[in-house]
Amino acid sequence: MSTTAHHRVVIVGGGNAGISVAARLRRSGVEDVAVIEPSSTHYYQPLWTLVGGGCAPARESMRSEASVMPTGVRWVRDRAEGVDPENRTVSTTGGAVVGYDHLVVSPGLQLDWDTVPGMRAAMDSPNVSSNYTFETAPKTWDLIRTLRSGTAVFTMPSGPIKCAGAPQKIAYLAADYWRQQGVLHDIRVVLVLPTPAMFGVPVFAEELERVVARYGIEVHKSSEVTEIDPDGQKATITNNAEGSSEVLSYDLMHVVPPQSAPDWVKASPLADPANAGGYVQIDKNTMRHTRHDTVFALGDAGSSPNSKTGAAIRKQAPVVVENLLASMKGAPLTASYGGYASCPLTTARNKMLLAEFDYTMTPAPSIPFIDTTHERRDMWLLKRYGLPALYWNAILSGRA
Repeated sequence: MSTTAHHRVVIVGGGNAGISVAARLRRSGVEDVAVIEPSSTHYYQPLWTLVGGGCAPARESMRSEASVMPTGVRWVRDRAEGVDPENRTVSTTGGAVVGYDHLVVSPGLQLDWDTVPGMRAAMDSPNVSSNYTFETAPKTWDLIRTLRSGTAVFTMPSGPIKCAGAPQKIAYLAADYWRQQGVLHDIRVVLVLPTPAMFGVPVFAEELERVVARYGIEVHKSSEVTEIDPDGQKATITNNAEGSSEVLSYDLMHVVPPQSAPDWVKASPLADPANAGGYVQIDKNTMRHTRHDTVFALGDAGSSPNSKTGAAIRKQAPVVVENLLASMKGAPLTASYGGYASCPLTTARNKMLLAEFDYTMTPAPSIPFIDTTHERRDMWLLKRYGLPALYWNAILSGRA
């Protein structure tokens, strides 16, 4: 199959990671960069939690893809469906074959709704929603603001997902709203977590234990939803540690689907054969593929064992660009990513806990003179206004 185009650098994915890297490459003077991205709309996904919590309008999370595409970058408006690293080509659903000298893979994750029986059908029912899509985040708020009594279930799947704190954040925003409305005592709030603790870093887990106690939230740890009956409004909760299951009736449920690398990545030679999620197999520090020297990956689809957050991408992007430039020159890769990630956990409608950590799973604070291990009101302003402004004005342009 002959190539229909060839570029010095091809980037798969025009989300946070892809656009950030493209902008940094252009700022470094690299010519002939192409981004393969089918969507005409670019989303700031972290805002969707606040949309679902009734704290931000959905329209603030979207801009046109054309408006964020760096000047001088060729936008291939198509969807990648395969890669041949031996011949250095990417094939698209539109029939194009794009050749490259170096490839950056950042397509994000796919939402595997069908992994949990009944979950996809439940999303079409009146009582179930998810903040993990732009279309359904407003529905979450509709369900929260109209519930006055009953059982509200908030779920989280096992395995890596985008923003692992999001399943908890919406539970706290909802509980705080119901407290303000004077109905929290009439609502059984259930949080289902696959982990044995509230968070992987003890100091943040302890703070979150205080948050759930404040709201009276019932937490099912080491558990996940394994089946949903949308007609009967019932969810099967399985405790993976004990091997037991129970069926809960719900009046409202916020679900988070299991997630994995896109199917075409899983089927490609880039996938890590030892990882069921099918992530692109990269060195966790250099971000270069462990078997194909002209391939790099960052963001959610990479195999690096960091929390999959936008903050991680912000630290990965400069490492990828520096090492890619070195690779172009045949020089050693000296830039290293240490696993930094940040999870802004909204614990109330005016408070946030900023959990920052790295590969060592110890706190890695980046803001001097402020103790971010506890929920704070000023951190809420950072989440609501500061981080979106930083994203649109500095991160996507490669300046932060």
